Amino acid sequence: MNTINKPLIIIENLCKSFEDGDVLRNISFTIREGDLASIIGPSGCGKSTFLRCINCLELMDSGSVTVTGVTVSRKPGEVPSDEMLQKVHELRTEVGMVFQSYNLFPNKNLLQNIMLAPMVVKGMKKDEAHELGMKMLEKVGLKGFAQKYPSTLSGGQSQRAAIARALAMNPRVMLYDEPTSALDPELVGEVLQVMKDLDAEGMTQIIVTHEMKFAKDASDYIIFMDKGEIVEYEDGDILFANPKNDRTRAFLRHFVNAGVTC
Repeated sequence: MNTINKPLIIIENLCKSFEDGDVLRNISFTIREGDLASIIGPSGCGKSTFLRCINCLELMDSGSVTVTGVTVSRKPGEVPSDEMLQKVHELRTEVGMVFQSYNLFPNKNLLQNIMLAPMVVKGMKKDEAHELGMKMLEKVGLKGFAQKYPSTLSGGQSQRAAIARALAMNPRVMLYDEPTSALDPELVGEVLQVMKDLDAEGMTQIIVTHEMKFAKDASDYIIFMDKGEIVEYEDGDILFANPKNDRTRAFLRHFVNAGVTC
């Protein structure tokens, strides 16, 4: 576990509701720079909403989110101001996000998919974007696939390309919303390996996942969520070996009974 680097992500008293009720209830936690944290928990417990609130794809109802020193805060009932929305934009420039679906442009090859955002958003010149795109493809093990189109790729290759596209924006934090859930089992490992490689390079990452072995082996922290709350927040080996909360024990027992090695 990283005990030297400073906190890079600070969440304080984050709350979020939708029409059918509360989704997140007073969530607070801190992630240090360079750490990898996995968020686990039953379906519908608020994991994905929590992740989307970190980069303000969903704006919290109240509380604060600080990423790389940029803070977006909101009081209950407060109408988002221009200043708040500017902070949202500033925060998002530091965060890359990868979803369950790959969202690659089908009419563009992989290199073009990766070059697009740096050119459009950052005004990068085409030759610079080309060099960057090739570097990102190599980083995720797809150097020889630059001219391939998304329709010709496996799910694992497509998800690695999606990670490369996010990395091309030079984020300091990477968020993943169940990035392997749509993949065939034999393709999961190649995507998880990219995250392990990024962790070794010092990238700060938060992953919503049902891959319990990956969460246990690769995470500096594991966050167990249930019913919109953080129930436990602990080192992976400790949480799996000796969960303190009954809800955590019941959740992990489900995976053991299903034959999943934790």
